[in-house]
Order: sequence, then structure tokens, then C-alpha cells
Amino acid sequence: MDHNALHEAQHWAPLTNAILMPGAVHVWRVALQQPRAMVERLMSLLSADEQTRARRFRFERGFRRFVVAHAALRDILARYLARSPHTISFGANAYGKPHLMDADNWLQFNLSHSGEWALLAVTAIGPVGVDVEQVRKDFGGEEIARRFFSASEVDALLALPASLRTEAFFLCWTRKEAFIKAVGMGVSFPLESFSVSLHPHEPARVLWLRDAPQEVDSWRLAELPVGSGYVAALALKGDISSLQLWQWQTPQ
Repeated sequence: MDHNALHEAQHWAPLTNAILMPGAVHVWRVALQQPRAMVERLMSLLSADEQTRARRFRFERGFRRFVVAHAALRDILARYLARSPHTISFGANAYGKPHLMDADNWLQFNLSHSGEWALLAVTAIGPVGVDVEQVRKDFGGEEIARRFFSASEVDALLALPASLRTEAFFLCWTRKEAFIKAVGMGVSFPLESFSVSLHPHEPARVLWLRDAPQEVDSWRLAELPVGSGYVAALALKGDISSLQLWQWQTPQ
């Protein structure tokens, strides 16, 4: 699958029969704004540890978002594994990235949430990263960029008209976050050691890898159309045959 083909999936559709074909990547969009009664129902899908973590939130909004995002994670993965959500077990690598345990670890996933949306990427190709961010106009993007972006990214950002810089900053940020989540090293992987495209009218791409320049063409980035006021990106290393977007529906 070429880079341009990654941008053909633009519509979020409902899905009940979750089957991953070889080379496929599925990204699920989860609405975190749910009625209180539904949140209480979803709470029952969580493990005892997750329920404890949920109750630590001081405010209702944080509690609701955590419960819905993690219940959706269990519900969606259970569909691929043909298992009960309660029976799914998670581990984490040395950098804290979650993964499925034991015989289920052929299924790779990554979860991200911001504001009232969560995204979950699922594939069997290999480690995957996804990031979603709510765009904030008052965010000091240029200062953050100078601290954390590569020199070429900073130059590209400042070369844009002021009217495009906020969007470009968040495009760059989500692409870099998705990339380091796919690598699986978290903040241990320096953000300034690689570059991604950031122009709002150009395809998402990895442009430069300081420590592995020969691997640039092995990486795939895609911009994901979450909704107004949000930007998101997917990152994966390997050949992709299809990218499909699914809208999660709460369990009946």
C-alpha cells in the first residue's frame, strides 16, 4: 500500500463483526460523552485495578472519560479475540506501553484520547501508534516546537503563514506522538531526533530519522479525520494493505 492510499479512508462506519484481514489496520473512534447510566454499565467491563484507578478521579469528567475509553478498549479487543472483555489481560513493556498478554499478543493496539474523543488502532502487522489532540488556539505551539521539534520542523513551522501555524503545530505533534508510541519507547525516544511533515495541505510522512536513515521509507503515517477541532495521526512500520475507520457503538 503506497503513502497516498493511506489517505483514502475518510468515513467512520459502524462495525459488529471485527475481523482483521492480512495487512489491515483498523482505527476505532470512541465518543467519550456518554450518559451516566451507560458509564455505570461500562464500569462493569473494567478490571478491579481499572475500577480503582477510575475512582481516583476527583471530577466526574475525568472519571467518565477514563471509564468509557478503557471499557471501549476491552470491548473492541474482545471482538477480535472472540473472548469476554473481562478475561483480557494486559502487560506493559519496559517503557510502559501496554500490550496483550500471552497467546493474545499477536494483536497489536494503541489507545489515545483527548477532549471527548478516543481513538484505538488495531492491527496484526506490528507495533502501532495513534495520537489524537484537541486543537487549542491559545496554546503556545511555537515555544513548544522550539523546545521539542527537530530544527527542520521548526523552520518549516515558522515558514508558514501565521493563519496555518496552529493547525500545523498540532499535525506535527500528533504525528510525532504516534511515531514514538509505535516505537514503544515513550519519552525516552528524543522528539528532535526525527522529522515529520507538518504542512496542512501535504500528506503525512516521516522525513528523517537521525539514528536510522535507512528506515525512513519503511514507516507509514496517516492523518485521521476525527472531527471539527481535533487532529489525529496513525504511525506504523511495515506494509499496509488497507486502513479502515470504524465508529464504536456502546454494547447493548
